[in-house]
Amino acid sequence: MINRYLRNSSKEGIESEENAVILSIIIPCFNEINTIEQVIKAVRNSPIESQEIIIIDDGSKDGSKEYLQNISDKDLRIIYHNKNQGKGAAINSGIKHATGKIIVIQDADLEYDPQEYPILINPILKGKADVVYGSRFRGSQPHRVVYFWHRVGNSFLTLISNIFTDLDLSDMETCYKAFKTELIKNINIKEKRFGFEPEITAKLAKLKPRIYEVGISYYGRTYKEGKKIGWRDGFRAIWCILKYNIFF
Repeated sequence: MINRYLRNSSKEGIESEENAVILSIIIPCFNEINTIEQVIKAVRNSPIESQEIIIIDDGSKDGSKEYLQNISDKDLRIIYHNKNQGKGAAINSGIKHATGKIIVIQDADLEYDPQEYPILINPILKGKADVVYGSRFRGSQPHRVVYFWHRVGNSFLTLISNIFTDLDLSDMETCYKAFKTELIKNINIKEKRFGFEPEITAKLAKLKPRIYEVGISYYGRTYKEGKKIGWRDGFRAIWCILKYNIFF
């Protein structure tokens, strides 16, 4: 199934209706001037040919906005937030503009590899899954060794989330998530920042779609290299797990 959507593959036998956009790639961007150009190139060179790229500049102040404004590419859709609202708000804006059959979230740094889109979306294209989580902690893909306590924190948050959702995820906090567009568009996203991850997981669990998990590589950044998530976001994630599993 996946081969018909790959670059340089045979297009024989593909129905006209399948020539519509398959993959919408949503890229939240906040102060990523050091990586945004490389990320755009990497996404454009990903194996999936039928794609649209939606970048949300979330009030950048480091030159990212000006760089994006100077790009002349009709196939690149750019949305601008006048002020920083947070990753969740940026993703929500991107979802509203997506037209592809599948939506993938791509951070504007270099931590996740667009060459792995086929791995991520294949369970959906095969008709097996409605949602796919790309786990940094499963499989044999390379994983940069960065912060021990981040790993502990991710495991703890995933465990607490799993207790309430009864899902067997290994990486709830992963950026790489793929959704059937019709499914994610019908979920009312409230969280503006990194609370998006536990919120969307809780709300998906209640809808009971078919959720799969696949192993992906992870090229993590240090704080010096631009990593933004901090301990306050961890406490917020705990609150979001409780809030969206119990009260909403």
